Parts: sequence; C-alpha cells; structure tokens
Amino acid sequence: MKIQLKTLSFAQACTEKSDALLILLPSKLDAKAVSKTIWPWDSVVQQALVSNDFENKAGKTLSIYMPAGVSSRVAVLMSAGKGSAKDVRDAMNAGMAALKGRSVKKLTVCLGEDSQSQYLPIVMQAIADATYVYTVTKGSATKDKSGRALAQVTIGAVDAAKAKTAFAHGQALVAGQDFAKEWANRPANFATPTLLGEAAKSLAKAHSVVLCEVLGPKDVDKLGMGSFASVARGSNEPLRFIVLKYMGGAKTTAPTVLIGKGVTFDTGGISLKGGAGMDEMKFDMCGAASVLGTFRALAELKPKLNVIGLIPATENMPSGHATKPGDVVTAMDGQTIEVLNTDAEGRLILNDALSYAKRFKPAAVVDIATLTGACGVALGSVRAGLFSTDDALADALLKAGERALDLAWRMPLDDEYGEGLKSNFADVANIAPPGGGAVTAAKFLERFTKAKGASGEAAFPWAHLDIAGVAWKGGKEKGATARPVGLLLEWLLAK
Repeated sequence: MKIQLKTLSFAQACTEKSDALLILLPSKLDAKAVSKTIWPWDSVVQQALVSNDFENKAGKTLSIYMPAGVSSRVAVLMSAGKGSAKDVRDAMNAGMAALKGRSVKKLTVCLGEDSQSQYLPIVMQAIADATYVYTVTKGSATKDKSGRALAQVTIGAVDAAKAKTAFAHGQALVAGQDFAKEWANRPANFATPTLLGEAAKSLAKAHSVVLCEVLGPKDVDKLGMGSFASVARGSNEPLRFIVLKYMGGAKTTAPTVLIGKGVTFDTGGISLKGGAGMDEMKFDMCGAASVLGTFRALAELKPKLNVIGLIPATENMPSGHATKPGDVVTAMDGQTIEVLNTDAEGRLILNDALSYAKRFKPAAVVDIATLTGACGVALGSVRAGLFSTDDALADALLKAGERALDLAWRMPLDDEYGEGLKSNFADVANIAPPGGGAVTAAKFLERFTKAKGASGEAAFPWAHLDIAGVAWKGGKEKGATARPVGLLLEWLLAK
C-alpha cells in the first residue's frame, strides 16, 4: 500500500481519480464552515443534520453514491466531532468501516481543516489497521505482498509542506506496526526463537542504520544467564538473545534500552496451562514484536537518537529436561531464584535482560511484556499497565501514550507487594501468594534494576509495560494489535 501526501482543497480532492473519497469535516459544522469547506455539498450536509440523518458526532458518517462533480464512485463524509485526536480516530475508523465490502483499490482522504494535519499518524494508522491482512501462512493468492486490496492512498492536506513531519511519522508508524503484527501473528512454528533472530538480522540487513547481534545458548551460558536459560530447557528449539542497535545520536549520548519479552510459545512448562485458548500463547512474544516494530519505524525516520533493543527469545515447553517447580536457578547478577511456578516464566527471561542492559549505562530502560493475566483483569484491553521507579520517566511515557492514543495507566510499586516474594531456599521466589499479581511480577523485575544485587541505588531509570491485556484481540478479530509501538515511537521522538 502506497500512501502519498498532497496539498488538496476540497474541490481538488473531488477531482482525484480514486474509487472512494473520505472527507473529514471541520470540527465546527456551522453553516459558514460547511460552505467554505465542502461547497457545493453544504446544503446536503445541512439538510442531513436538520433531518437527523447525520450527526455532528465523531464516528458518524454520511455516504453519497456517484456524487455529482466527484471522480470517485462513493464519497463518505465523516464528522470530526470536537476535533480531538480520539475523535479523528473514531471518524476514520467509521469512514473505513463504511467502505468495507466495496472494491477500493485507490482511496483519497481529504482533511478539512489545517489543524487536522497534526493527526496524520492517527489517520494513516486507521487506514492501515482497517486494511491489514495476515498472509504469511495463507496459501491463497493476494493482491500484493501485504495482502491489502487497497493499493494507493492519497491524503489531501490544506498545506502538505507543513504536514511533512507528521506524515513521515505516520509512514514510519504504519511500517513499524505492520512489521510487529506480522511477527506477532505468526504461528509458533513460523516464529521460533531462531526465526525471530533471523527477522532481526533481516531488518538490520535492509536498513544500514540498524545493527544486529544474535547470541545462542553457549553465549548465554557464558554470560551467566541461568534464569533465562532455565526457561528454555524444556524445548527442542534453541534460545536466542537478540541485540539490536540504532545509534543515530552522538557517541557520547547514553542510549535508551527497550527490552521485549520473546516467549514464542508458552505452554506454562511443567505448570501446564489449560488447553482452552492455548493457541493464543503464540502472542506471548508481542513484547519482542513491539521492539522489532519500533526499530523498523526508527529505521524509516532516522532520528538523532541512540536506542538499544534486547529480546530474550525462547519457548516454554514441558519435557524431561524442563525446569520443575521448586528448582533454584541463578540469574546473571548472581541472585538465586526459587521457581515456584514455571508459568511465571516471562520475568525469568526479562531479569537477565535487565542485568545485561547495565553494560550500556543507559539513560532509561523500558521493558515490554505480556507478563500477567492479572494486568488484563485489572485494566482490560484499554490501557497497558505501567510500573516505574522514576516519576519523570513514567510521566513521559503516559503523555506519549495519550498523544498516540496508545494508553497506559500507572500502577503501584509499594515495597509491601514484594514481601510475598520471599523464599526459604533462594534469594527470591518467582511468584507471590495470590492477589496483585501484576504488581508482584513488577516487584520481582525491580530487584534486577539495582546497581548491586536486589538493594541499593537504581542502576537506571526503569519502566515496565505489562501489555497482556492490549497486545492482541481474541474471537472473530483474533490478531495482534501492535501495541505499544505507537506509544514507544511517540516517546522516543519526544526525547
């Protein structure tokens, strides 16, 4: 799908040769604004408003087939509501839904107000989300390699030159989210740790600004990552520790580190999960996919930033070699861990990645993980759980999420939550008694962000995003959402 930006008035957008025309109306639908923006259709809109066939409310649309003076077969007028980012997203989602089932290969989108250009990333994301098609393991022929029937999109802005930066952001966001979805949606046999490592290498090969190193089991053993290695013991698939580097900033600038949980399939190990819905455990590497997607977006934009990506990738399988409940393993930083539940494996791979991150002396570290079902219970599918030991970092991430409409909610990290992680046989247990499961998981990770052992000063500002509730959808809409690529990209670009 090719997306281009043009300076187009409403009249010019009507003459663009396309199969469909989407018109984002002004946020103020008074007679003067309508006449100025969509003349000569002002009377049509006014009559529709008066007759209640069209509401000035985000998500409401008015479709016109074979409209006079328009090159497109169908035109869809979309209310921008009050003109907020969320209203624009709701309008675009409704507009794309109105085109569902139609044969649309070429689409023109007209932004009615100059202020709407700032929301180009949201507009482009809505188009990409509505037309995304998974193709990797489908045998049927597709329209293009992405599977999209929609091949060309022209977005008309009041002033394309002023919207250039927002448009570039949108292009990078779409590329990054598509990449994240592709890998998160793949079945586990098409997204093994080895294949995930190959995806990272291919990304680096295609974009010279990205460097990649993939470590195997022997490398991980030499590093002393006993916690990470313990999760991989039950699988025939060898683990991979993926290191990505985007070094677009000054050499003296401390990098930001993103860590993505890469459990490519999670059976629960010896603490076996129930069979219902287990197929969705291929999504347990959505944190890793979001890091890959963010690096794909950075490669597109080439900002002056230094970013490190770390992805511990493994399966969690039951076998005669698998770690057993009650086993004690030794983490990279020397802490010993009593594994009370092998289904609490995400934290066992992230902790060693957090220890590895210290070598970069980072300005900040953010880990992203489908870590706990408890977080999904607490926050549902609307907001990711945000845990942080640094108020400034937490505030920046929350605000980035608000701007990107990729929302998070800050959760507590009171010391009392860590009391349940005490063990009689190791420095720490990997689970606590029931209650507050998302928080106790974060408290476990927090121990590995310290400069020395589990206590003392923090080695770096740290935040943990639990995306278990937002990373994918089930049911008829089953598939990855690519969250939180939008949040991460918005945050990084604001630095």
